[in-house]
Amino acid sequence: TIRWHMIGNIQRRKAPDVVSLFHCADAVDRVAVAEALQKRCEEQNKHLDILLEVNVSGEEAKHGFAPENIHGVLKEVTHLDRLTVKGLMTMAPFVDDPETVRPVFRRLRELTEAQGLPEVSMGMTNDFEVAIEEGATQVRIGTALFA
Repeated sequence: TIRWHMIGNIQRRKAPDVVSLFHCADAVDRVAVAEALQKRCEEQNKHLDILLEVNVSGEEAKHGFAPENIHGVLKEVTHLDRLTVKGLMTMAPFVDDPETVRPVFRRLRELTEAQGLPEVSMGMTNDFEVAIEEGATQVRIGTALFA
């Protein structure tokens, strides 16, 4: 069975498309987005798995919840019964040496484990090996496949 994942920033106005086309939304970065997805799931009588995006590195250019807020965010979205939080994801800083992002990956794994979630999505073409070593269950290697 093929399971389609929406990868990338999700705008609230795109929620109907996400719900109708995908099985999982991999980068829910705001509670308002989760609520919009819930509403569309109700309208379409569907269920959607989601990953919460965490800004582990603290970069202003990155989306996501602050690591210290994840427990509260999970409590906040628990009532959204058409959504299932499967795990956490992060985008590490783009660097030449993948070893420098190891602490970012380690922190996301620790956060995910602390919340009892099964999925840890982290790592891209330039750093996926380090991400796997740190416990990634999902990686995004698009550039290696399509470049």
